[in-house]
Amino acid sequence: MIGELALVFAALFAGAAIFVNVAEQPARLVLNDEAMLREWQQSYKKAAPMQAGLALASGLLGLLMAWQTRDMRWIVGAILMLANWPLTFFIIKRTNDRLHATPPERTTVETRGLVEHWGTLHAWRSSLGLLAVAAYWWAMH
Repeated sequence: MIGELALVFAALFAGAAIFVNVAEQPARLVLNDEAMLREWQQSYKKAAPMQAGLALASGLLGLLMAWQTRDMRWIVGAILMLANWPLTFFIIKRTNDRLHATPPERTTVETRGLVEHWGTLHAWRSSLGLLAVAAYWWAMH
């Protein structure tokens, strides 16, 4: 059951991350600059705790499975899931902080560029989630 939960949480994380990249980000980019930033700020405030929790839960469950089974494939999946934390803190956070600090009524061309750049960075999170799902699936079969 632990392995199945690790996989489910990884799949939920990956699905949410991919949704952001293929649906939400393109939709926000057609908005005017003020509305685009306002939408990003509201969306991020709600999505960040969910995705952080899913990544942490999946990664910890993957580590537990690796410890119980001594199967390194679980560690691979867990590392991929947990890698979202340092990716966010050390690479994406700088962009997040600048976007959060910008009042929507004070957007500039640079703000739009930051939101676009954020989308590219977020695609790395989607990729890590998909790779973790693949690793967990491999470990289960």
